Amino acid sequence: MHTRFHTAFSQLPASLQSALQPYMDTPDFPAMFDLSQVEAIKQRCGLDDDALAFALLPLAATCSLTPISHFNVGAIARGVSGNLYFGANMEFHGAPMQQTIHAEQCAVTHAWLRGERSLASITVNYTPCGHCRQFMNELNSGGELQIRLPGRDAATLADYLPDAFGPRDLAISTLLMDPVDHGFQLSLNDPLDQAALNAANRSHAPYSNAHSGVALETAEGKIHAGRYAENAAFNPSLPPLQAALVLLNLSGGDCRQIRRAVLAEPQSAILSQWDATRATLAALGCDAVSRITF
Repeated sequence: MHTRFHTAFSQLPASLQSALQPYMDTPDFPAMFDLSQVEAIKQRCGLDDDALAFALLPLAATCSLTPISHFNVGAIARGVSGNLYFGANMEFHGAPMQQTIHAEQCAVTHAWLRGERSLASITVNYTPCGHCRQFMNELNSGGELQIRLPGRDAATLADYLPDAFGPRDLAISTLLMDPVDHGFQLSLNDPLDQAALNAANRSHAPYSNAHSGVALETAEGKIHAGRYAENAAFNPSLPPLQAALVLLNLSGGDCRQIRRAVLAEPQSAILSQWDATRATLAALGCDAVSRITF
């Protein structure tokens, strides 16, 4: 089990510890449980879907990176598949606050990168801020997404974000988490380049068409790729680097141990991720950054 989970895990009820241990007691625990694992865990500890998600929040919060706020937030995204995905807030020392990732964004992106097609609910230990409410409004779940908070009645995203502005107001029909393949092709030999291009092909950028992806190679040689997730309100958009950092962190990697990185983006796009990607990676100690264009 990853050391970051030890304290929170030891404070869980014994029945839940016993149910979780077979899945978490491995060096490559992916910070998620698939449907078969969820059903086995519920059967062993007697919790329903909502109670299990609430019980997992302390574990998710241990994945937080908070050198600025020292305020850890955990989130659990439940996919329509029945899978559960961890999320946590992530901050980066030396980078602007605009480069941080909120726990709800993290959980949503984690599910998206793992191949989930839609979300049924988000469980979080603190009320979602306006930024996260707007970010989640881009999802194909729409206002029907269930928001679960400790000590509060069940509510939907539409309850938390009434009279919302979103993609449908701009005649956008392809929503965040809908399956896409933009078909960009390049002749590439480097697996890191290929991963970045593949991520760009599955990115969500219907407002700018500046589809982009980032791939990171860690010191251990592992590759983690992230896709751009654009938002109708623009500012809550999540850059592709942040998406890649979500997967790296939740997979148990160290965001300060990135050996090299690649950004894939259009050559003539009306916006570019290049400067922000280089600046944030420099704050993380990585200067080996390259760009491929299509």
